[in-house]
Amino acid sequence: MLKNLNYDKKNSIRTLKTFLEKRRTIQKSQIPAVNRIILNVKKNGDKAVLNYEKKFSKIKNKSNKIFFSSNEINKLSKKIDKNLKKAIDLAFNRIKKFHLKQKFSSFRFKDKYKNELSYRYSSIDKVGVYVPGGTASYPSTVLMNCIPAIVAGVKNIYLATPSLDSKINPAIVYAAKKCGVKTIYKTGGAHTIAALAYGTKKFEKVDKIVGPGNTFVACAKKEVFGDVGIDMVAGPSEVSIVADKFADPELVAADLIAQAEHDVYAQSILITDNKNLIRLVNLSLNKQLKQLPKKNIASQSLKKFGLSIFTNNKKRISEIINTIAPEHLELCTNINNKIINEIKNAGSIFIGEFSPEAIGDYIAGPNHVLPTSGSARFSSGLSVNDFLKRHSLIKISKTGIERLGPSVINLAKHENLDGHANSVKLRLKRKN
Repeated sequence: MLKNLNYDKKNSIRTLKTFLEKRRTIQKSQIPAVNRIILNVKKNGDKAVLNYEKKFSKIKNKSNKIFFSSNEINKLSKKIDKNLKKAIDLAFNRIKKFHLKQKFSSFRFKDKYKNELSYRYSSIDKVGVYVPGGTASYPSTVLMNCIPAIVAGVKNIYLATPSLDSKINPAIVYAAKKCGVKTIYKTGGAHTIAALAYGTKKFEKVDKIVGPGNTFVACAKKEVFGDVGIDMVAGPSEVSIVADKFADPELVAADLIAQAEHDVYAQSILITDNKNLIRLVNLSLNKQLKQLPKKNIASQSLKKFGLSIFTNNKKRISEIINTIAPEHLELCTNINNKIINEIKNAGSIFIGEFSPEAIGDYIAGPNHVLPTSGSARFSSGLSVNDFLKRHSLIKISKTGIERLGPSVINLAKHENLDGHANSVKLRLKRKN
């Protein structure tokens, strides 16, 4: 089932990088088409949004109601199953509790020249949260994107999810209501990203857009960045599992499948120093897939992008992990702590056999919006800080300008910025 890579050869790291790159480039850029959509929305506003929504979602009804009324939200919220409601409430509380721990504190100090230097935070004013529809209609996406914004102090949260045909998961609406979302828009796609970025008569222009989506959505976020903030350009989900002879092959297989069922482009990788474990995991994969409702999606994902990596040198395990820089990393070995100390590149790390990645998707507490496609090399998961702006405050004393000014003048002249130097010289000439 899983392709196999023997990582003990001289060119192993190059082979691994080549395999990973195939997945990262397989989805062709949609930039030209997305830019046409963005320009149309900027020019024609809500009319363009509705036309695109009906075209791409193949909606035949004539509804022009672009967002849910308060009455619709209240009715839909009551349709939720009571056990699901209880689960969402528990998840909300756990996620919020974790994010409240992400302390951010302003500070102020005076240096020896009595210069006052300080650093303070303020929340973003308006945030747009994108929630995919259809088969990827997840209330957990609402919670993970809205809660850190709430904790940061964002007062205006707007949510968009494809539902112009009135088909919507009531759990999405309930979660959005619980998070105090101002408006729930009924459209999706690149056109909705454009509407949130630039505003229309009915769409509020936001300051930052967060949330996952398909290639068109990801591409649109990338294109509007600069005019509006974004969380990240996320690709399909992924997991890497490090396991040894002590690991349960059935559990390892289950976790590989759990990731693979997300998307045909999802990636599941097993890293081990035990060849027999690879054999047993493959047997269990075949057995478990037969019982899986999404077996076609999971099977395609595992066949195209699944990989087992064997190394007989445990020291190479951390090298493999840091090369992959996985979104999710599971450790199921008897040397977990040693591996953790050597990991630099990973989104979330799940430790031990009772810590499947699935629990992190829903209810553990840390955010499940994580860097994908190797971007864990330079970025982190969504947090409270993503919804905060940081400001430096500088108040220089007379003594400060006198003591520091000459050095500023020297640096400015070295960089051929005489205007900079002069702005300090004028102040040094003042007697009072």
